Order: sequence, then C-alpha cells, then structure tokens
Amino acid sequence: MGETCIDSFPEVRLDDSVTIVLDDGELVSGVCGTNDGNLKAIEGSLGCKVAVRGNELRPVGLDAAGAEKFKILMGNLIEAVREGETPTPEFVRALANVPVNAAGGGGKFRDSMIAIPGGFGKVFPRSGNQARYIDAIRTYDVNFSIGPAGTGKTFLAIASALSMVLSKKIRKLVLTRPVVESGESLGFLPGDLVQKIHPYLHPLYDAMESLVSGELISRLEENGVIELAPLAYMRGRSFNDAFIILDEGQNTTKEQMKMFLTRLGGGSRAVITGDVTQIDLPKRVESGLLHAISILGGIDGIKVTRLAADDVVRNPLIKKIVRAYDNAEKAAEFNSEKEK
Repeated sequence: MGETCIDSFPEVRLDDSVTIVLDDGELVSGVCGTNDGNLKAIEGSLGCKVAVRGNELRPVGLDAAGAEKFKILMGNLIEAVREGETPTPEFVRALANVPVNAAGGGGKFRDSMIAIPGGFGKVFPRSGNQARYIDAIRTYDVNFSIGPAGTGKTFLAIASALSMVLSKKIRKLVLTRPVVESGESLGFLPGDLVQKIHPYLHPLYDAMESLVSGELISRLEENGVIELAPLAYMRGRSFNDAFIILDEGQNTTKEQMKMFLTRLGGGSRAVITGDVTQIDLPKRVESGLLHAISILGGIDGIKVTRLAADDVVRNPLIKKIVRAYDNAEKAAEFNSEKEK
C-alpha cells in the first residue's frame, strides 16, 4: 500500500486551501480524537495550528512541504479510522514520523503495529527504521538490533515477545543479559540466583510493566512463561519454542555470544540488542556483538537492524545528547588522523 489519496474517500473533500471536509460523523470523531487530542498531536508534530470549523479542518502556518505532509498524514489517519482503528495521540505522533516518501507509507506503518493481548494498548513504530525492525523480528529467527539509547531496541523486542507469547504463537519468553560487574561480585549480592540477576534485568521489566500489568507479569513468571536465564548459566541448555532476548549484547565476549546463539532450539527466535558506543568490557576484550555482526550478517535467517539518532524516541533531549557525543567522537578521530 502506498501513500493514501484523500480523494479516494467520497466523504472527504480537499480544496485549494488544503481544507479537509469530513462529511462522515464517525470520521470527524475518529480523526479529532477524545477532547481533540489527535488534533493537538498533529499540531505538535507538524508545528502548525489546525483550524476547526464544524467538520472542516485546515492547517495554518505550513509551507508547501508541510502542507503535503499534512495531506498524507490526514489521508492515512482517515484510512485508519475507516479500517476500524481508534487512533490515539500516540498513534498520530508515530504516524507523523513516517517519511513522506517512505515505501508503503502509512499502510506499511500500520502493518508494523504490535497488538498485545491483555496489554495497555497497541505499540506503533515511531520511525521507518523502527517499522523495519518490527518486521524483521516477525520474519527472521535471529535479529541483531544496534543503536544508541532511546531508539526502542529493547522496548520493541519486549513488545513483540509479549505479543507472541500472549497470543500463544510461542511458548515462553526468556530474558538474559551479560553481567558486567563494577567492583562487586554477584556472589556478594543477597538472595538466590534469580534474585541476584534481577537488578541487571530491571530495564527489561521496566519495558514489560509499561506494556502489561504487574499482576500479569507475576502470573507468567509463576507459570514459567517468563524465565530469567543468567547468561553465565546457559551453557548446555537448549531453548525450544521460545523467544529469547539478550539485552546489552555489546558487553558479551565472543565466547559468550557464540554460546548464546547456539542455544536456540526448534521454533525459537532470538533478538540481541546493543549499543556499540557503550562497551564496558575490559580493554583488549573484543565485543561478542561486534564480532557476531561482522561474520553473521550475510547468513539467511539472520538480520541486523541499525538504529540511529533520528530514531531516538525516549526523550527529544536524548537525541541531542547522542548527536553531541557522535560529533565529539568524529572530531576526536579527525584530530587524531591529522596529528599522524
């Protein structure tokens, strides 16, 4: 599906001043949202005002390029309502991030939506790269996701896993993470093995708790549907019909990564996330994530998705921080080469 043409809907008229006229009451309600929340999301995303007069919507303060984006956004929003969706401000903000000339347009974006049975709501990609990442998780058995903080690497993996587990498409969710200690051994932490590893997996739980209730998470844990598997204790195991997430993969060694990847059994899939700019391994120890993507990227069934600063969605300030660090690193490399 390509970009939606507003003229394809008989109840929508578009005049020369880019005024959208919605003659269908359900469309008006769905497009505007509760308390006009969707309109406010459009204004914030496009940097304009949307003037409303009855069933007429008109953007104010957009140049030609902005007006074109407004038309495409509204066309896709209208199509979503026509297909039975109930768009939320979150949906609108995500849809506004779809590039105007993106292959598949809003249709591809909506196809990448993640529905979680019993969850708090649907999860939408916020960029073209995120949509491709979600599609890759659905398509490939092994996925590597590389990118800076805030790009949705872990969040989208958790959302995809919960969707598959709760819809009975896969039997269990296995969570693991390398333990990179900072002066204190796991042996000195209180509790049993699961209690010792839990602090390292807290970011994964944060993602789960934003998607489903804590009560549901506890029930899944009690039933063995969610399992914490310390990376150091995975040797010799085989995971069948499981969705395995290895978070912070940049902090694995080559040996750990090989061991992890060879644990996959029948019907399983794995997502390995990592930020290669934040490797905490000792000097002269090669990252297992960097090594793996250098030798496995061309194998059928394995996909590497690279996210960048433009995909940061956690907080607009994080995008600026990531870019500042990138610029500083590039400047340092340039000066180093210049000195040589």
